[in-house]
Amino acid sequence: MRVVVQRVINSYVKVNNIEVSKIEKGLNLLIGFKNEDYPHIINTFDKFVDKILNLRIFGDEKGKMNLSLIDIDGEILLVSQFTLYGDLSSGRRPSFEKSLEFNKANELFEELKGRFLKKWNKVKVGVFGEFMEVGIINSGPVTFVIDWD
Repeated sequence: MRVVVQRVINSYVKVNNIEVSKIEKGLNLLIGFKNEDYPHIINTFDKFVDKILNLRIFGDEKGKMNLSLIDIDGEILLVSQFTLYGDLSSGRRPSFEKSLEFNKANELFEELKGRFLKKWNKVKVGVFGEFMEVGIINSGPVTFVIDWD
């Protein structure tokens, strides 16, 4: 699983020009799954959720990255993004051979969403498999990429 973690001032998802999710201060998580993730990665989801909720990437009173999402009572926007495993190494068109197929990726995304919702009530989601407009106002900018196995 590859996750792009962005600290945001706010973020939203629109589908067909209709806003379906929006958060204020918190984290936007772009999530992609690779073929090798299925199904074993489910066993690591609780640990992953704990890591995200406790990442100390928000500024304290001195501006130092010392506070977690829990500390700031922030929100999370989960967005599926299969292109995170797009391969651009040859040719001019991306290959998505490494990206997990639609139904299995949806199963993993739904499970991960459920794990987040069990531990944090301020979680919003995009619409899996839809063409989405994702607005992200990055704070900092602060962006991390996590390759999670």
